[in-house]
Amino acid sequence: MTDETTPVSGHAGEPHNAGLAQRLNWLRAGVLGANDGIVSTAAVVVGVASATSDTAPVLLAGSAALVGGAISMALGEYVSVSSQRDTEKALIEKERRELDEDPEAELAELTALYEAQGLSHATATTVAQELTAKDPLKAHLAVELNIDQDDVVSPWHAAFASAIAFTVGALLPMATILLAPHPARIWLTFVAVLVALAATGFVAAWIGGASRGRAILRTVIGGALALGATFLVGSLFGTTVV
Repeated sequence: MTDETTPVSGHAGEPHNAGLAQRLNWLRAGVLGANDGIVSTAAVVVGVASATSDTAPVLLAGSAALVGGAISMALGEYVSVSSQRDTEKALIEKERRELDEDPEAELAELTALYEAQGLSHATATTVAQELTAKDPLKAHLAVELNIDQDDVVSPWHAAFASAIAFTVGALLPMATILLAPHPARIWLTFVAVLVALAATGFVAAWIGGASRGRAILRTVIGGALALGATFLVGSLFGTTVV
């Protein structure tokens, strides 16, 4: 027998713990922020460096890309997650109101939902009644809307995670292209960026339980295309501008 304080056991790697939405929210914002910081900043500094051998324009452009990108990512995440949070809160309040106004109809609805999942009428009725007696709102949110009222995502967490990850990611190509010897700085930046993208792809896939190879391939190919395009643009301007 187990009491209410006994944690639910499960297979390793399965998300049985509370706070899953918050952790996935942080992961998504962090990975997207890091990848965007690496690729976008690298693309800017590689493009400028391929057009001029001076360090000052590269530093200026890279710094502007870092600051502007971090703020943009944070604002984007905040607006996006705020909209999601507002929607979830509205759905929670709607379900709470329906339970207050017509609890019998809500109980019948919950029973029908469990029957639709394959339970017999008798079992579905028992499950619905027991869950309703304990926490009717939680039961309805979980089955009807797949929402946990205690695990609503935070827009501030997503914004900060994205901004910090973007900044950390952006520092890598900037440091590489500014510190590397001039003849090889662009190619060393290419290598550093692609290795970093492979690492972020691997970590994201590992945490999410997805295919490592596909995640790495997607991020590396995307980064290589972005760097190649800006390198060609910078080279074109570097050879045509007097």
